[in-house]
Amino acid sequence: MKILYLETSSKNCSVAISENEKLLCLTEEVSENYKQSESLHTFVEWALEGAGISMKDIEAVSLGKGPGSYTGLRIGASSAKGFCYGLKVPLIAVNSLESMIEPFLGQNYDFVIPMVDARRMEVYTAVYDGKTGDEISETEAKILDETSFEEFKNKKILFVGDGAKKAKDILQLPNAEYNESIYPSAQYLIKKTIEKIDKKEFEDVAYFEPFYLKEFHGVKKKKPSDSID
Repeated sequence: MKILYLETSSKNCSVAISENEKLLCLTEEVSENYKQSESLHTFVEWALEGAGISMKDIEAVSLGKGPGSYTGLRIGASSAKGFCYGLKVPLIAVNSLESMIEPFLGQNYDFVIPMVDARRMEVYTAVYDGKTGDEISETEAKILDETSFEEFKNKKILFVGDGAKKAKDILQLPNAEYNESIYPSAQYLIKKTIEKIDKKEFEDVAYFEPFYLKEFHGVKKKKPSDSID
């Protein structure tokens, strides 16, 4: 089965293609100004070319469903749903935080904790077992302070993601390590996607919504009547 993977929840616009569990091609770029809207479809074309296949060969689409950037998630979800409708293939959705921990499992950490930078001292985070990848605490929007994660102070912890910089500056955890350069990546959606396909855990394309976690906070536009005395 040839699968297309899209991960657009962060500054990393990431596209991958696999044949079952084998990665065929990865195209991604980290950009400070979130280039998903202009780069995503180009990256899909490049990934298809790199894999030596065409879009009609794709048999499923997998999406990093968030949490993360509201705009990035909306773009990724719209594209994934469009591909699924056009190709008449299933949609699989994987928590984007799980793609951040995948490279670090089995490396002698008690826990791996992904952190996606949110507003001010807030991060999107969850706690995973460092050996098995099992979820210890569910995904949440967490405001960091000096007492955060203190229940793990005697454990060996790895914090990963752009939110780890906030954690490094404030947490009092002597056994913690921090890797701030990690972003969700399409290549690390493969394992969970195959598991979900085997269990036939597909999304309803018509009603699927990304895992926004929080409501979007944008600038409220004035109504025409607002400017009338």
